[in-house]
Amino acid sequence: MCGIVGICVSPGHEIDLERLRKMTDAISHRGPDASGLWLSPDLRVGLGHRRLSILDLSPAGAQPMTSPSGRFVVTYNGEIYNFQALRQKLEEFGIHFNGHSDTEIVLAAFERWGIPDTLAKLSGMFALAVWDTEDQSLWLARDRVGIKPFFYSTANNQLLFASELKPLVIYLGTLPSISQVGLSEYLRLGYVPGELSIFEGIHKLPPGCYAKYQNGQLSAPIAYWHIEDVVARGASAMLTDTQDAIDQLEKTLSHAVASHMVSDVPLGAFLSGGIDSSTVVALMQAQSSRPIKTFSIGFHERGYNEAEHAHAVAKHLGTEHTELYVSDEDARGVIPLLPEMYDEPFADPSQIPTFLVSRLARQHVTVALSGDGGDELFAGYNRYMFVSSFWRRLKQLPAPLRKAMAQLLASKSADNWDNLFHRLKGILPKGVIPALPGQKIHKVATILPAASLDAVHARLIAQWPNPELLLQTPWRMDMPPEMNLSRLSDQALTDAEQQMLWDIQSYLVDDILTKVDRASMRVSLEARVPLLDPSVIDLAWRIPFSMKLREGNSKWILRQVLYRYVPKALVERPKMGFSVPVDDWLRHSLHDWADNYLAADRLNAEGYLESKTVRQTWQQHRTGTINAGGQIWTLLMFQTWLENAKQWV
Repeated sequence: MCGIVGICVSPGHEIDLERLRKMTDAISHRGPDASGLWLSPDLRVGLGHRRLSILDLSPAGAQPMTSPSGRFVVTYNGEIYNFQALRQKLEEFGIHFNGHSDTEIVLAAFERWGIPDTLAKLSGMFALAVWDTEDQSLWLARDRVGIKPFFYSTANNQLLFASELKPLVIYLGTLPSISQVGLSEYLRLGYVPGELSIFEGIHKLPPGCYAKYQNGQLSAPIAYWHIEDVVARGASAMLTDTQDAIDQLEKTLSHAVASHMVSDVPLGAFLSGGIDSSTVVALMQAQSSRPIKTFSIGFHERGYNEAEHAHAVAKHLGTEHTELYVSDEDARGVIPLLPEMYDEPFADPSQIPTFLVSRLARQHVTVALSGDGGDELFAGYNRYMFVSSFWRRLKQLPAPLRKAMAQLLASKSADNWDNLFHRLKGILPKGVIPALPGQKIHKVATILPAASLDAVHARLIAQWPNPELLLQTPWRMDMPPEMNLSRLSDQALTDAEQQMLWDIQSYLVDDILTKVDRASMRVSLEARVPLLDPSVIDLAWRIPFSMKLREGNSKWILRQVLYRYVPKALVERPKMGFSVPVDDWLRHSLHDWADNYLAADRLNAEGYLESKTVRQTWQQHRTGTINAGGQIWTLLMFQTWLENAKQWV
């Protein structure tokens, strides 16, 4: 796991080595073990690398690395989990290696099979750039699902790229203009999606794609992997026998977890006690001769605390478990770090506990496996249950009636709903009452008026469904361009499966994986996600939806695998999520801090957010009239990011 930067300038120009060095140093947290720079003889191409040593800790694994023939030079961030199998194939062609790093194998593969064909063979997480000295071209590439980040710009007739935004701004020497579309989409979602960035002229390379820069021109991104192809293959080879499907899933997951455990440095895992992380840890422990190191964060508020569940699972599996209970004050202490940590506006409040557990783990290990990806592949989110169980019936109700129902549910605050369900706890059957019921009921209220599946999906994931209402006139957009998300025919997928596909293409990469990457890399911890191994993704789309969501149980088939290692009683509970009590913080301990960033004079002077709407929503939230902590948090994360970004240059 590392950080990468690079520059390619037009003929007649030369790279400023000192600026390249500053770009590289700006991401030293991603690779504290070593720094490397490479310049082409004509000084037109410069590659930078910050190394977090994981495989082959010797100088033989240092980057940027040049292939034996001298044709290719690569700067690369990530891990290739099938590197040993690729090495064996390459050795059959008579190729010899000096060390045992995966970087050396990737370079040899480029020479043997070419860059596009090699990318299709790689199983792992990566963002890389490779200079072809023979073809005088620079190739950029990103892993299949976007586990590792890749930003780039072609401003001023030059190509710049980096693992994060800040190095690009440092090289440009000026803060780019805010992107109108990027800002609007950020406010809507709480993250900047797809190929957009918060800055005009800076983009993200899409997952599963590469691009080629030659003669001053960058090609459009070219896909070497399509999730639609995986879905289509799965539909044509669907598993029908339940027991066989469970057996195949256990075998595939075990192999994926084993490949993700290869490391020359200490390794462990995040453990929340939920289905996904417990499955990963169970399979790790089953294949380890000594206790696996596991880590969890605990909160004193029961509605947000998963540590006791993680402790029970760890005790049963026999892991070497470390847990840390943090106070509200500890958690709030992370907030000043967030703008610098994410370097783009990002408003998923679980960014705080994710950072805390990463910091805890880094005190003991350099690599940690996580359970991310299970919800999107095995139907884990409650909204999939909503779609599959009652959306088809709900949409048959007259629109005015649905609107009235929504108003009724929203008329009672989330706290009042929580109190009502608490009083009903001894009356209703066990398992009927969800965790944080008030928040979920308010979420339902946003769904009810929707007129289509697209609208349901958009409202479920939106912080501000109508961001134009928040923006001052120059920044308003009547209708932002549609995100380039694939859609298969209604006959090909169920409503819930279509949502799962959308989430894999957007929410997973732009929220979940971004959150984990930035939080873990801030403390120089490599986070690996075995549930997103290509073999697991392929198999998941061969498993019928009826085996994923069965009798109201999400991730049913994944649970069956877990039950072979962990008693059902230890992991059966309502889905809780991994968050913090932002709503309460904003009304009390963070009130003055938030009020400062949302002051009308400040908003008017900055020129982005419309003060009247913001102040009205803020006033309603802090008085308890509405529960808008998530929406307010989205505004605050933009405000604090804006303040921080102005200091970059």
